[in-house]
Amino acid sequence: MKENKITITNDKGRLSKDEIERMVNEAEKFKDEDNAHRDRIQAKNGLEAYCFNMKSTVDDEKMKDKITEEDKKTIVDKCTETLSWLDANQSATKEEFEHQQKELEGVCTPIITKLYQAAGGAPGGMPGGMPGGMPGGMPGGMPGGMPGGMGGDAAPNAGGGAGPTIEEVD
Repeated sequence: MKENKITITNDKGRLSKDEIERMVNEAEKFKDEDNAHRDRIQAKNGLEAYCFNMKSTVDDEKMKDKITEEDKKTIVDKCTETLSWLDANQSATKEEFEHQQKELEGVCTPIITKLYQAAGGAPGGMPGGMPGGMPGGMPGGMPGGMPGGMGGDAAPNAGGGAGPTIEEVD
């Protein structure tokens, strides 16, 4: 008995197994490059945003009487210098952008920290501070210490930190 087998395949317009495999391999190869590119762009955008945030902070009407002209000029000049560097170095590496941001933060953070300490705390605290402060301190201290902070017997600055930290939130 003779048997004939006919197989009909529709390969028209389809990718072969080899082509699919090649495309998957290319995607894997470029994935790392894409991630590195994304990280570089995020570092660049972060630096640019930090510059504009700092400039708008020191130009804010509410800050005018709290920041010295010298401190304001220091921040604005450093931000302008950094933005000029950014314009001239659009294709810099992620590490170069991060280095520029660290340099800028090194100039801005101490001034902004001093500014908020002088303003009586972080923004969103008590608008206008406490008029007249707290005459006589807090009678009886803070009952039970400060939650999550220093207990009643802790020495000042025993928290180990070097003062408040400022974090940028997008």
